[in-house]
Amino acid sequence: MGGSDIRRSMPLLSIGSVTMLTDLSARQIRYYEEHGLISPARTEGNKRLFSLNDIDKLLEIKDLVGQGVNMAGIKQIYQVRQQAKAEEDSRLARRNQKELSDSELRKLLRKELLQAGRFHRNNQHGDINRFFH
Repeated sequence: MGGSDIRRSMPLLSIGSVTMLTDLSARQIRYYEEHGLISPARTEGNKRLFSLNDIDKLLEIKDLVGQGVNMAGIKQIYQVRQQAKAEEDSRLARRNQKELSDSELRKLLRKELLQAGRFHRNNQHGDINRFFH
């Protein structure tokens, strides 16, 4: 997560500010929260604080509702997105694990070659070390 991503996810805005920025009512915003579409942070006094990412999501929800998508449809869209992101994260994790394994394999192979080179050094001319920089 880059610096910009962190700033966009910082909970800074009150529900009053969000209603002005999104043109949604506090009741609509609370309704979307009840349905799990947004999860604003809470202060110690239990007041909601919204991030710029929350604002983006609320504007997107507002746009979807304006296009005639109902709550079930919106939930489905976000569920599919969340599943796709989880699958992508899992795929990246597997790829990173494979790269790590390949790296470990190269280290092991190098060690084996070096040991074989030392073992055969007396009866072969050439040094296995010349293949590594």
